[in-house]
This record gives sequence, C-alpha cells and structure tokens, in this order.
Amino acid sequence: MESPSTTTGDTKKVAVRSSIVESIRGCGLSGMRIDKEDLKKQLTMPQYLRFAMRDSIRLQDPTAGEPRYRNRADGEDSAVPSSPMVVFINPRSGGRHGPALKERLQQLMSEEQVFDLSDVKPHEFVRYGLACLEMLAGLGDSCAKETREKLRVMVAGGDGTVGWVLGCLTELRQQGREPVPPVGIVPLGTGNDLSRSFNWGGSFPFAWKSAIKRTLQKASAGPIHRLDSWRLSISMPEGTPVKPPHCLKHSEEFTLDQVGRILEPLIFGSKGIYLMH
Repeated sequence: MESPSTTTGDTKKVAVRSSIVESIRGCGLSGMRIDKEDLKKQLTMPQYLRFAMRDSIRLQDPTAGEPRYRNRADGEDSAVPSSPMVVFINPRSGGRHGPALKERLQQLMSEEQVFDLSDVKPHEFVRYGLACLEMLAGLGDSCAKETREKLRVMVAGGDGTVGWVLGCLTELRQQGREPVPPVGIVPLGTGNDLSRSFNWGGSFPFAWKSAIKRTLQKASAGPIHRLDSWRLSISMPEGTPVKPPHCLKHSEEFTLDQVGRILEPLIFGSKGIYLMH
C-alpha cells in the first residue's frame, strides 16, 4: 500500500503533466513549421494605417490619423492583409514572460499592433483606434474599410483581462459600429477558465517562443462562437453592513450585452461561458 505522501506526489506529477499537455494542445505546438515572414504578411496592416491609428490613440482624436492617409507616398503598399490583427498584452501576467512575449509579438506583426495595457486601454483603442479606421473608410479608403471588417483581436492575459477587453468592445454594438471584432486568448493568467473552455490552453506553454506562431496562425482563421453573459444582482437586508467576498469585489464594470464573440482554434461543440459582473 502506498503512503499518503507518495500518492500526493504522484497526483502532483499527473497534474503538472496534464497542464503541460493541455498547453501544447491549446497553443498549437506541433510539428508543422510556420514561416515567420508569411505569418507577418498575413497579420500586418499597411504602415499608414498603423501610424494613423497610433496617432489617433495618442492624441485621443479619431481624426488625428487623417494626415497619414492624405500624405501617404505614391505607390505605398496598401494591400489589405488576409487576417489583420491587434494584440492586447497584460505585462503583469505570465510572470517574467510578459515583456519577452510583447517583443516577440511585435516581431511577428508590427510594434503598432501590439498594445501594452499599461499604456493603451481597450476603450481607448475602441474610441480612437477603431474610430480612425471607420473615419478613413468614410473618406473612401477601401483598405481601411476592409481592414476594419476583417480585424481580429488577441488578448494575452487572464480571465479578468479578457473580460475587460470584451466589455470595452460592447461599445461598438451599442453605437451601431459593427462588426464587433472576435477575440482570441493567449493564456497568461492563473485561472484561465475562458481560455480552457475555448481550447486555447490552460497555461502559458513552456516552449512559448515556437508555440506563439502557431497560436497566431490559428487565430487568423479560427471559427467564431458567441459568448453568453449574465447580469447578476445581489440584494442584502437594509442596514446590514456586508463585506463582499473577494470574488465580488468591484474591479472593472462592463456589460457584454450578448455581443461578445470569441475565437476558437479548433471546431468543437457549442460552449456557453457565463461571466459574473
């Protein structure tokens, strides 16, 4: 008969092994080699669009990027990539990997398409970056129009970070600014329930440098699934002071309003995810 300590040790080994296998599957580490330059071509927006969005976000003015469109050089590449993408990264997630992952992502698309959440908030991207694309499309820029329609969003962080981005994207539905870009996940948090449920993996892969290319490749063409949401109200007896548990502490208020869309790298059965907020 095994001792309790031996059983516990075996259980831990199985749990660690399962987590590693899950990470490999979720983030797509496989034998298939993905060419870096081909991937970059699929994801990277034309330079004038990237700079226009950057200027609009920095100045918090959707029209600030118009000069980039007006002054673009003759013959400047304005081809729409097959899968234009932006990434939000929470540098505080994933331990020491955050800054290195940010640099790697910038190499795989462009610096302007990777947003550090400590510098650019999701609502700023929605109100100024996406609005800049919409403004240029209104001026007759077909490249901006098609880029806006094809755009996909990746979030490198935990469930809280993903929920924050999804919540900010609901502004688009409320304002009639559709389509709402679908969202995929690079799991950097501790729980990563959303990432697990949509088959992106439960933890950051140990061989992330090679896995991240496969993740972006899957995100560029992954099927889209609706994300259900609920609004929960809790009433307490009047006059009774209550200290809420940690899970109910106020952090970031948002409403998904049935608009959340999430990318799934592989086709599975429909799944419902419920966010309490």
